[in-house]
Amino acid sequence: MELKESPIAEAGMLIRRPVADVFAAIVDPTITTKFWFTHSSGRLGAGKTVQWEWRMYGVSTTVEVSEIVPNEKIVMQWSEPPTTVVWTFTQMPGDTTFLEVSNFGFAGSGDQQVQQAIGSTGGFSLVLAGAKAWLEQGLMLGLIGDRHPKGLK
Repeated sequence: MELKESPIAEAGMLIRRPVADVFAAIVDPTITTKFWFTHSSGRLGAGKTVQWEWRMYGVSTTVEVSEIVPNEKIVMQWSEPPTTVVWTFTQMPGDTTFLEVSNFGFAGSGDQQVQQAIGSTGGFSLVLAGAKAWLEQGLMLGLIGDRHPKGLK
């Protein structure tokens, strides 16, 4: 299958917290580990490379940050082969934030790229839901760990 356009994974969520809090939740692994990955080698920063781990799955990835605009945008590359992830933070009325994430640059055949985009959209939707629950209610939902439970084929 040949694609006319490369697929883009997109997800977005209104989070009822100030933009600085939502931005910190993505760059600071002491917060991010409450709703996404289990371990990180450090905080995200422009030009930095960090390692993220999901120990329940025995999986890790290298994250290279190419751009950060505090409280507005994070651009990073991750996975193998690398894809680009763009986080956009929009300050909304009433100390709320609309957080959007897009992932693009998938490799492989057209069908493979579409499958990767579908999987990425689902994964980032869970990340945003988990971030919302943690930031608004202090709830650790365990969405990422429960997505692929052991023993399920």
